[in-house]
Amino acid sequence: MTLPQGQNNAPAYQQVKDHILDRLLKGDWPEGARVPSENELTRSLGFSRMTVNRALRELTAEGWLTRTQGAGTFVAESRPQSAVLEIRNIADEIRERGHHYSSEIYFLRAETAGSVEAGLLGLEEGTEIFHSLILHFENEQPVQLEDRFVNPAAAPDYLSQNFRSITPYEYLMKAAPLSEAEHVIQAIQPDPETARLLSISPQAPCLLLKRRTWSGDKSVTYARLVHPGDRFQLWGRFSS
Repeated sequence: MTLPQGQNNAPAYQQVKDHILDRLLKGDWPEGARVPSENELTRSLGFSRMTVNRALRELTAEGWLTRTQGAGTFVAESRPQSAVLEIRNIADEIRERGHHYSSEIYFLRAETAGSVEAGLLGLEEGTEIFHSLILHFENEQPVQLEDRFVNPAAAPDYLSQNFRSITPYEYLMKAAPLSEAEHVIQAIQPDPETARLLSISPQAPCLLLKRRTWSGDKSVTYARLVHPGDRFQLWGRFSS
């Protein structure tokens, strides 16, 4: 199978990543299964080996795959998960520490959902979705890169919001009050673009929080929140 190059606005390596993620999410390649080699993926998908190599490296850094020299690339086993129950507004957290909060919006747009985004939001592939990329600062230092996909049916006015004066959290909690959330937390090594935006070394460890939310029976959003490991910590206090 060859992916249709030129029909997707995403970079070539991202198209390869999306294809592999789609196979993983569908269960085509279960935990521990060997993923086709770079040469096999190059031949079957129609992209260069350099492109396939970057996709595999980034998926490994994000915790989806593991690579063993001489043995190949395998689907990573599920990592132990810890519950983080409270969802808070990052702007409030920063201000409560007596620090200055600010943000920079890199894009805010409508897109056509690929198979991965559609699956994560519980929508049909090809459905229009909203996509934003926002960098949050504490005392002018980047502390969170928020890459968010939103279901327009749940938050129809998302693109018209001024996210320099409010955060996506503030709008979404009013537009689609939270009834259910899913968190997955991982330690990752950032890709070069993420490292550049966060002003850190590509070798610096980061904490990735992947969050899906629902309002009633409707999916609302899927967000990837990346934090520099030396500038952020998660905490919680729980009682039985």
